[in-house]
Amino acid sequence: MPTTHASAVRDLVEEHLNEVLADLDLLVSLETPSRRRDLLVAALPQIEAYLVRRLGEPTRRVQHDGGDLGDVLDLTWAGTDEGQVLSLAHYDTVWPEGTLASWPLTRDGDVLTGPGVLDMKVGVVQTVWMLLALRELGVPHPDLRLLLTADEEVGSRVGRPHLEQAAREALVTLITEPSAGGAVKTRRKGMVFADLTVHGVEAHAGLDPDAGASAVHELATLVPRLVELADRERQTTVNVGTISGGSGRNVVAGRATCEVDVRIQDPAEEERIVRALEALEATDHRCRLEVVVDRNRPPMNPTADTDRLLALVRAAGADLGVEVGDQPVGGASDGNFVAALGLPVLDGLGGIGAGPHARHEHILVSGLARQTALMAGVVEQLTQA
Repeated sequence: MPTTHASAVRDLVEEHLNEVLADLDLLVSLETPSRRRDLLVAALPQIEAYLVRRLGEPTRRVQHDGGDLGDVLDLTWAGTDEGQVLSLAHYDTVWPEGTLASWPLTRDGDVLTGPGVLDMKVGVVQTVWMLLALRELGVPHPDLRLLLTADEEVGSRVGRPHLEQAAREALVTLITEPSAGGAVKTRRKGMVFADLTVHGVEAHAGLDPDAGASAVHELATLVPRLVELADRERQTTVNVGTISGGSGRNVVAGRATCEVDVRIQDPAEEERIVRALEALEATDHRCRLEVVVDRNRPPMNPTADTDRLLALVRAAGADLGVEVGDQPVGGASDGNFVAALGLPVLDGLGGIGAGPHARHEHILVSGLARQTALMAGVVEQLTQA
């Protein structure tokens, strides 16, 4: 006897695949770049209308003002059993307005490509069809709480307090970020960002070079010091991603900047990195250095519940006849915040595909039913605990 109804959920989703794809087309057709509050505000009512059309009116609805970013929408639908499961998704994408004009949602065999289809609008659709399937099959399940944030791609400044509070109230948080080729994600790197600005002294490079103090030259001495902060044994990496400065070939540069991305797995590394960044000083006393540090996300490491949750997703996979693995990744998600609180979280339950943030972003259509069924199998087992 199967331990879950995952295979039945898979079959149901496959029977309704055209409807599932139409739902995904609807969401992808809404352009929602993270920094465009106007577009996010315009899209959110349409997303909510879709959710209500599919799932009915929620038993609880809260909308949080996003300020200069998009709003957070918090919806709950009643289940048939005690407790609550949180599905955490973001509706913002990295793609600017107008991208759809040259790159609409397009299917070529098993490949479905389009801006934001993998990261992560497919996760919203999976959540909807997971609940529809559980209802249709009469499978007992907890309340479903869907939290939609609009600033995950730019740091989750608005979404973080709301998602952390929701996670505290849930039996488990399911993160519908892209799957790692069918595997769930149990470790993610934390992120520390730094913006360095060097203020130098401008001068004519030919007539009076000694009167100047080059901000570009000073920044060039700082870059090796930044790179040396990396520690491969502790899985800490440092990347100087952009450099800009100066105003002309014949001008001693008066200003130069760089953006730094640091990834950490060991939580203790955050303090070391931040202290080192804040201690940086210019070597030329005529230059002034500004360092702005953003502790963007803590690392995601296994919690006390990780093995139990992996057992649930693997039981659902066994019912589907697939072996579900787990994999560490270098990228971060809102799951980092949940794991850092020591709360139960399963990440990487979203679409199977490739190319998030890239022009070849896509999902495999064949993975839709599988991933939705895995989610349903996990939720079903929460009522059996």
